[in-house]
Amino acid sequence: MEERLHRYPPLVFAGEARRLKEHLAAASRGDAFVLQGGPCAESFRDFTGDVVRDTFRVLLQMSVVLTYAAKVPVVKLGRMAGQYAKPRSSATETRDGVELPCYRGDNVNAPEFTAQAREPDPLRMETGYFQAAGVLNLLRAFAHGGYANLHDVYRWNLEFMEGSALAERYHDLASRIDSSLSFVRACGLEQDVPQIDETEFYTSHEALLLPYEEALTRVDSTTGQYYDCSAHFLWIGDRTRQPEGAHVEFLRGVDNPIGIKVGPTTDPKELVSLLDILNPKDEAGRITLISRMGCGKVRDLLPPIVEAVRASGRCVTWLCDPMHGNTTTTSQKLKTRAFANVMDEILGFFEVFNKAGLPAGGIHLEMTGQNVTECTGGSQCLTEEDLMTRYETFCDPRLNAEQSLEIAFTLADTLIKNRSAS
Repeated sequence: MEERLHRYPPLVFAGEARRLKEHLAAASRGDAFVLQGGPCAESFRDFTGDVVRDTFRVLLQMSVVLTYAAKVPVVKLGRMAGQYAKPRSSATETRDGVELPCYRGDNVNAPEFTAQAREPDPLRMETGYFQAAGVLNLLRAFAHGGYANLHDVYRWNLEFMEGSALAERYHDLASRIDSSLSFVRACGLEQDVPQIDETEFYTSHEALLLPYEEALTRVDSTTGQYYDCSAHFLWIGDRTRQPEGAHVEFLRGVDNPIGIKVGPTTDPKELVSLLDILNPKDEAGRITLISRMGCGKVRDLLPPIVEAVRASGRCVTWLCDPMHGNTTTTSQKLKTRAFANVMDEILGFFEVFNKAGLPAGGIHLEMTGQNVTECTGGSQCLTEEDLMTRYETFCDPRLNAEQSLEIAFTLADTLIKNRSAS
């Protein structure tokens, strides 16, 4: 299967990855803001145009809100078209006295709790490749085929959000954007401006399943460098960032921009050594550090790590992942995340960087454009009793569209406040 995948065309191109690296370098200087979002684990079952469109649409909405507030370009980076493998804390799980291997993402096995479904199957990597190709094709069509035109910001609203207070606020913002575009058009300045008609959209996933990633690595004919052509951006998880580990060794050899998850167990010295290994030339935009501390720890544990990286003189881009450190389990044994905790970690992250006098580069969310009920709280006031209404994730709980947009508006208010203070 690896040999077959290696013969297939690349999913993304080296030039696109280099372009993303430039945008991430801008974010490290505070000249751009990164919005990374998508499902915790993509499912072969959800391979439909509606699912892809709705997630893309919410990311567009969020980017417009954040662009208007931050007054800098927003880099749109989807956890899409490849997030088919997931790390797990345990090799097995037990239900009603039956122990089976854990579900490790659709590229490896199936989520159903049967011995046959949990058997690893290499053929799944080929299915993952073709599904990623289909999702990428649709994303490129949305990004460059007119769907992302700023004149259509009203059309991006999701039907189930129409009655909410957020919808009213979004419509007000859309009206202001429309007025600004009308002024630009009246001045004759809008002709041949691609930024209004289309957008750049990049893909990312965790580089976990190395047989798949290695099989899709190619030599760029322009530069002679190796690129992992399964996605524009790959990251190393909190469980696989050992300096001597295979995942670090693999990503050391490819020229994509890469991320490193930074959790509560991160040793600052080890992290700096990772920067030496993965980016010996200190290339701007090459390394993105993704903080995932938890709302109760981010204000205490993150500052010494930030200071250690600054003292090393290394150029990095910092993102906040407020999801993974705030996962809890209900009495019904459902994983969930409280919206208030997610928002508090984001605000704590920005407090840390404001105090340090450094730019906070962006956020990294597990979210979907579907009207799921997997995270409690938010403007919908979802409770644990509401979770079973539409609890559809096979892995970790995701923010729904309205909760995602609420984060964008709250963060926008913070960015405006910080800009005014500075």
